Amino acid sequence: MGGEYLILAGAIMLFSWMVSSKLKSKFELYSKLQLKNGMSGAEIAEKMLADNGITDVRVISTPGQLTDHYNPGDKTVNLSEAVYNHRNAAAAAVAAHECGHAVQHSIGYEWLTMRSKLVPIVNVASSYMQWILLAGILMIRTFPQLLLIGIVIFAATTLFSIITLPVEYDASNRALAWLENKHMLTQEEQAGAKDALKWAARTYVVAAIGSIATLLYYISIYSGSRRN
Repeated sequence: MGGEYLILAGAIMLFSWMVSSKLKSKFELYSKLQLKNGMSGAEIAEKMLADNGITDVRVISTPGQLTDHYNPGDKTVNLSEAVYNHRNAAAAAVAAHECGHAVQHSIGYEWLTMRSKLVPIVNVASSYMQWILLAGILMIRTFPQLLLIGIVIFAATTLFSIITLPVEYDASNRALAWLENKHMLTQEEQAGAKDALKWAARTYVVAAIGSIATLLYYISIYSGSRRN
């Protein structure tokens, strides 16, 4: 399966690059589409939180690009500087999406709860997983159990990437529904926000597919060693 996996991995890497490039171009395009309502990303986020009755979540600016995220630990919507300050369709889409996670948290959305419980496990696993897998492959004939341990750890990260899919899609759906129902954007701006979030979600799909393929590859190595 080695050669087949290399072909599959190459195809996934190519597709990932294409999706990332498309996402970047989409956000550059919609960053030029200025909002008619003149609201910044921070203002969009604060209004969405207020409209959903969420009063214990802060909207803050965080350095860097593509660093936008919701932190359920300290209940903060963290927006990159461009999103926080800018007044365009891309900023509105990202700000509303991150608030979608805050809404999920407030209502106890089950997929977000499951993902949050996996975060500590994934953080620890990511520190040691590659070394365990590498050592497991090198010692496959003398100590195959080590590779099995690595597979179990990698399976946890794969599960995390799979659970992330409904979390991200649901947050985008909540964001787009709120933007439309509250008439926050014009039709052109709404279409741009929807397109930007669609491509952002596809990056998580590619990541999940890549993780599943890699997991199957390691399983095949372990299964082959057991047959031999």
